This record gives sequence, structure tokens and C-alpha cells, in this order.
Amino acid sequence: MTGRTLVAGVGNVFLRDDAFGVEVVRLLAEQPHPDGVEIRDFGIRRVHLVYALLNGCDLFILVDAAARGEPPGTVSVLKVELPEVDQMDRPVMDAHSLTPDAIFALLASLGGRPGRSLVVACEPAEIDAGMGLSDPVREALPHAVRTVQDILADAAPPGTATGGPQAGGRQEQDAVTDLTPSRDEPNWEGGERDAGQADQGGDHSRGAGAGD
Repeated sequence: MTGRTLVAGVGNVFLRDDAFGVEVVRLLAEQPHPDGVEIRDFGIRRVHLVYALLNGCDLFILVDAAARGEPPGTVSVLKVELPEVDQMDRPVMDAHSLTPDAIFALLASLGGRPGRSLVVACEPAEIDAGMGLSDPVREALPHAVRTVQDILADAAPPGTATGGPQAGGRQEQDAVTDLTPSRDEPNWEGGERDAGQADQGGDHSRGAGAGD
């Protein structure tokens, strides 16, 4: 156990909603957070993120835009199980265009095994060239920030000062990477979800979605 927690935002600020993860970690960095938590913007340097994880991590939270077939602005919390190297049926993608599933695949191929891996993903509306988030994704930012804060509060040892409200018993949606799909578990292409785990619109204590 390293005692290390890494919250990493990734995305391309020149591709509209792909900047979601970058914006979320920027907002998080402006607020108090528990000791031992690193909040970092990796931008498009996803391979650098993978190498940073090789040093060990008890909790890894990846924040990124991910198309899963949900309404734009939907924020989902996904619990990821890293694939076994001998089960990968296709090569790791180009390091400059790594999607969330490829990030975890590359990490696994290099021997990295975070103690717990979560993705806070947002359904994009526009990923064309340009700057600035679409309205539904921009409106989802406060919910995404609170979602990460709740996860950190749940994970913090008793008596640790945290930057967000304490949320009891948050449940993550189980997921595996797209490289190892299962009929019983959703993948990055948009599988089943548990009610309350991916909400769009309104303010929910257990979910997160567009609108504040």
C-alpha cells in the first residue's frame, strides 16, 4: 500500500468537450482536498499518466469525456478492472490518442496495478475542432467535481480533512475495459448502467449529471 491517491484529468482543449477532464481537475485543484491526494492535469499526455501510475497508487480516479451512448452531459462513475495481459486481443492504441480503455490496457501491459481504479466519465456533445465546452457538458462540471470530492471523502481515513461533503456508501458501476468485454459487465461502447449511477439533469445525492 502506497497511501497515494491520484486524480488525473485528460483531454484535448482544442476538441470542445474532450476538455471535460481538464476542466474538472482545474476546478478541483482550486478547492481543499485530503492530504496525500494528487490532482493533476495530463492533457493529451496520456502516456505520461501511465508512467506516473507505475510508481504505485492505492486509488486512481481518471476524469475524461467518454462516449457511451448516454445523453450529452451525463456523468457516470465506473469501476474498472484492468485486463490481464494474456487476454488482450488487440494491440494498445497510439499513445497520443489513448481512450480510457487503452490507458488501462497500456498500464496493465507495463505491469501497473492501481489498488482501485475509477473513471468519472462524461458523455460529450461535441468533439469537433474548437475551444469551449458545449452547454450540457459545461453544466455538468459542478456535479463532476462533487462526485470526485465524494469519492475522496469516502476513501479518506477517519478524521482526515476533506474538501467535499462526506457521502456515505457511494456505489460505482462495475465496468471492464473495452479490450475485455463481458456480457455481464458494461464496456466503453455503452453498456447497462445502474439506476442513479449515471444521471442527466437535476441535483442527485448519489449521481451526477448535467445542470446545477
